[in-house]
Formats: sequence, structure tokens, C-alpha cells
Amino acid sequence: MRAIAGIPLAPLALGVAGLIPFVAGALHSLGVIGTIPLMPEDYATDGVALILGYGTIILAFMSGILWGFAIKSDDPMLYGLSVVPALLGFFNPGEGSDQLIWLMTCFILLWLLEFLYIRRGLAPVWWRPMRSGLQMVVLVCIYLGTFAAA
Repeated sequence: MRAIAGIPLAPLALGVAGLIPFVAGALHSLGVIGTIPLMPEDYATDGVALILGYGTIILAFMSGILWGFAIKSDDPMLYGLSVVPALLGFFNPGEGSDQLIWLMTCFILLWLLEFLYIRRGLAPVWWRPMRSGLQMVVLVCIYLGTFAAA
């Protein structure tokens, strides 16, 4: 299997591709690009909505990956913790920029939880470097969206 810096090429490529809606939403929010092509109408013209909608989906997806890591353990706490970021993201209590700040907080919580699963030896060794890089881009994009939502 081919790898870049020890990270298998397939998960790295898919992870980077998964950043496209975050980057597009941030660029639209800042007025750098206009209508976002290939997006549903509500998201094509609203970068903040794109970041919130897609971000919530990705948060749930990443929580599912933590659940997958938990099945390698007999610790029931890991199952419970794996669903927390998705539930918090879904029940976003804010309005406008507060929604984005809440989403950013959920992604930070997800990232911190990933370290727990990594320390327990439940994630592959390449997970941390790959996720850390992707996570930084996600957080920057969400942060940039707060300027448009404020």
C-alpha cells in the first residue's frame, strides 16, 4: 500500500477531498467565491449553511469511526464517549456565529477524544498525524465562517 509520511494514500486522499466543502463554505463566507458549484441550492449560496450542514454530517461520521475503534475494546465507556460529539453537534443550541463556535467546540472535543482512543491502541499509528492535519483545516474553515455569520 502506498503511503505519504506513513499515512496510507487512500485515507489521506479521501480525507483531503472531504475538506472541499469546508474550504468552499469558508471561501464563500468571506466573499472570495460566489455560488458554490455542485452543491444543493441552500448550500450553493450560503457558505455558513454549508459549513454547518456538512460539518454536522462529518462530526457524526467521525463519531462513528470512534465507535468502530471502541469495538476493539471491552470498555463500555468508549462506546458512550464515541457518540458524544455527534449528539452535541446535532443539538446545536446557537444562532448565527454561535452555531459555528459550538460546531468548532464539538470538533475540538472529537479531536481530544481521538487521543484517548489512540492512547488505548485502538486507532492505527498513522491516525493522529492524518487527523491532526485535517482537523486544523476544518477548525480554520469553521472559524472563518464565523465572520460571515456574525
